[in-house]
This record gives sequence, C-alpha cells and structure tokens, in this order.
Amino acid sequence: MVEGKNTRRHKIMPIFYNVTPSEVKYQTDHYGNAIVSHANKKRFDDETINNWKAALNEVGALKGWDFQSMPNRGKGEFVKEIVNNVLTELKTAYLEVSDCLVEVDNHVDEIMRMICTHNHETKIIGIHGIGGMGKTTLAQIVYNQLSDDFSNCCFLSNIRETEITRLQNQLISNILKKRWPDINNIMEGKKVIKERLCCKTVLLLLDDVDEASQLDALVQKREWFGKGSKIIITTRDRGILNVPTLVDWTYELIGMDFDHSLQLFSKHAFRRDYPIEQYIFHSKRAVNICSGLPLALEVIGSLLSGKSIEEWDATLKELEEFPHEDVQKKLMISIKALNEDQRNIFFDIACFFIGIDKRIVIYMWENCKFLPQQSLNTLQQRSLIKIKEDNRLWMHDWLRNIGRNLIQQGSGWQPEKQRWVWTHAQALEIMEKMQMGGVHGIGSIEAICLKLDEISQYSLIKECLASLSNLRFLQVDSKDFDGITKSVLTQVSGFLTYQCSNFVQTTFSKLILPELRWLSWRYFPRLLS
Repeated sequence: MVEGKNTRRHKIMPIFYNVTPSEVKYQTDHYGNAIVSHANKKRFDDETINNWKAALNEVGALKGWDFQSMPNRGKGEFVKEIVNNVLTELKTAYLEVSDCLVEVDNHVDEIMRMICTHNHETKIIGIHGIGGMGKTTLAQIVYNQLSDDFSNCCFLSNIRETEITRLQNQLISNILKKRWPDINNIMEGKKVIKERLCCKTVLLLLDDVDEASQLDALVQKREWFGKGSKIIITTRDRGILNVPTLVDWTYELIGMDFDHSLQLFSKHAFRRDYPIEQYIFHSKRAVNICSGLPLALEVIGSLLSGKSIEEWDATLKELEEFPHEDVQKKLMISIKALNEDQRNIFFDIACFFIGIDKRIVIYMWENCKFLPQQSLNTLQQRSLIKIKEDNRLWMHDWLRNIGRNLIQQGSGWQPEKQRWVWTHAQALEIMEKMQMGGVHGIGSIEAICLKLDEISQYSLIKECLASLSNLRFLQVDSKDFDGITKSVLTQVSGFLTYQCSNFVQTTFSKLILPELRWLSWRYFPRLLS
C-alpha cells in the first residue's frame, strides 16, 4: 500500500481499530512482538523487515480514524463516517475526453500559461469560438491537468440548456461535498455561494455560457471563491467575457490548418493519422469541405469510413453543393444517411435523452423494435453520439440543434405535426389548440414533454391525451398542488415509469395510449377520478 501511495499516487485512509496509531508507528505491543518473531525465524531478510517497519511508521503517522479515541461513538456511526469519506474520495474530478486528439498541446500550453498554475492568485480564463471548434474538449484537458492540485473541483456542463438554480445547487453541493437543499431562486443561490464558498480554493469549469446573467449568478465576483481559485469559462459569445474586473484573459479557438485537419479526418475515416493511398485525393476534398472545423472533420470522416471510392465520390459531391461556411447543412447529410431506426433513436436522444443512462432507455427502444444495440453502434461509429464511461448518452449541441431543426422542417414548422415535441411551451400550445378544436392530425406526435404549473392545466391532459394515439414517450413536470390532484390517466397500457432512477412496470385493463412505453411524471397524481 505504501509503495502504491509513493509511486502511483494512491491514497491510504487508515482505520485504527483496537489499536492506537502510536502502536503502529513505533511497532510496540503486538506489532513489536510480531516484528521480533519474524526476525527470529529468519524467514525474511533484514531489508524486507526494515521495509515493513518503515511502512508501518509511515502509515501510523497518517491521519485516519482512531476508534479508541472516540469512546462515545457507536460502531454504526463510525462506519457511516468512514463510508461517506471514502465515497467522497472516490468521486474523481477527472473528465473523459476523446482519444482522437490533434493539435491540442499548443492550445493547452498557452492556457496553462495564462492561468498561472504556480501562482497562488485567483485566475479566470475565457475560451471562445464558434460551435464545434473544440472549446469544451480543450477546457476539459486543462481541467484534468489542474485537478490533481485541487480538492474542490466542479464541472458545470451545458449551462446554455440548464436552469440556473440547478447549476447553483450543483456548484454548492460539489464544493461542500454534501447534498445541498434545493435553491428556490437565483438570489438565494448567489448568497449561499458568496457566503459558503468564499474560503474554498476551487477549480471550476463553466461550459457553454451564452448569457451574462448565467455568469452573474455563478461567478459574479472573484471574491466569491478562495484565493488561488482557477476558473475556466467556454462560450461562443466573446462579449460575455468582456468584464475586465472578472475575466483575466481570453483565448480564441480558431479553425485547424490543413495538415492537422487531414490528420484528424484520417483518425476517424481510416483509424490512423494519414489516408490510405487510393483515398488521398478524396480525403483532401473532404478536408477542404470541412473548413478546419473539428466537429465536421470528425462527423464526415466517420460517415465515409469503410465506404468505397464510388460512395465517397457521391457523398462528397453532395457535400460540395453547400458553401464552405454552411457546415450545418453538411452535418445534416450524415443524419439523413441513417436508416429509420437509427434516425428515431438519434432524434430521441437529441430531444430527451442527453445525459441519460443508455441501459435504461434501451428497454423502450427494444419494445419499439428500433434495434437499439445496432443503431447505437452506428451512431457512435459515425460520431453523431458518444456513450460516456458511465454509460450516459452524449451529443454535441450543434448536432442536437441540427436534429431538432430537421424535426421542425419536416413538419413545415407546425409543432402539432412534429413527431417530437420537446419544449414545454410548444406542448402547452398544442394542448390548448386541441382543447379549442383548432388542431387536427396530431396523431403524428410520438414524444412530448409537458410542464403543468397550474392545477387547471390538468384538464388539458384529460381532454387531449387520448387523441395522441401514437404517443410512446410522455414526460410531465408538475407540482404537488398540496396532494389534491386526481389522476387523469385512469387506464393506460403497459408503460415504463421513470422517476429518480426507479422503474416500475404497470398494467391496466383498457388501453387509451396503446403505444406508450415511457412515462416520466413528477408528482404523479395519487387519487383516481
């Protein structure tokens, strides 16, 4: 253990049970007798025994738990404290990054210089550039390099899409290493951050900030955090970083040069750093199409991987129809090349399942006959999604937005004709139109997300839900309403309930939503009509 601590940076957390730290450190009583016994038996040489003594001396000097020094504490309380501390230590700050990286060292070195790693002053650095340029990946690499020097680390991802109070709660909980009660409003969150974290030296990564109000709610002043804190911000909007009293340095991430672009493209198209000889000309065409954008190089390289020269030529001709700057249309081609099952799963993820464990969602897709294992493999191979080490689904926000845009285009920009309805506002608008009889043909909707802020809105569900005959996914965010609500789903087919990672299979007799496979309902009504 001591060797692992000294050579592989392992951590020892000693528990002194029925023995004192001094007995271990100085090898007295039982430890001393055992050492003398081994020495007398001559089964181990002097060097080995001396190594044991040195290791015991080092462990005995470490801070740990001494059960004998806490006579008023029960064993259960003692064990609970140990478990909580061990779990906290196991929560690593390391962030997973792609293993297909090109030309990042110079960027990393420059940001590390800006952030002054050996300086004990607080530093706040902003990384800006267009979407798909690799800002998040670069920031994660810097975060990983710094994380070993900080005991208080926090990565706030996808800030653009996340409620501010949730982000404040996550920041407070991560740094204080305990679950913090829900934050009721932004001002309350700012007060807690300022008062509770001002003495904590933190490493903080704020990813994809798109409004000044988000920065104001999370890092309004550098004095909110302890001296020596390092804060990294990524954004597409350089103007957000234009706060001289807050942000020390800004770094613009621009497109890759041709040689590095060809290398990154080849990693995804050929699984090596350079093209196969017969594909060199076509690879250069593809690289020119991507205009130095890492996301496009990754996606288009993955799309062409394993295809014939003829298939490459046809795809590249289609890609070349768009202007160089119109990357979005080029990425759409990769999505349109998917088969029906793959598209369904891609759009499901884009609308509802980013950050969700794939092992949970896969049951719904299997029940819908979408062949999820094969489809997920294809989506990964084409770099349209990633599956993280903890099995959570991830998609770049550009690809997410392109997917949602394709859904809207396919419905003629009429929400009631979309197969996926992911915003609360659109869903409520559709329900209200249905109630007034002003919407027809809503049977195409397969997945919808609702938010009920008033008890009167339950009538919308009761009157309209049965009309959604093809609905397979329903998510409802509601309030408790003091327990007076009544169930509006009186009889529903077999469905999967998702609430706080608990899943229950429930069967009723009569079918009003025969295709429903997933129900996520916060504060599901408990009383039957």
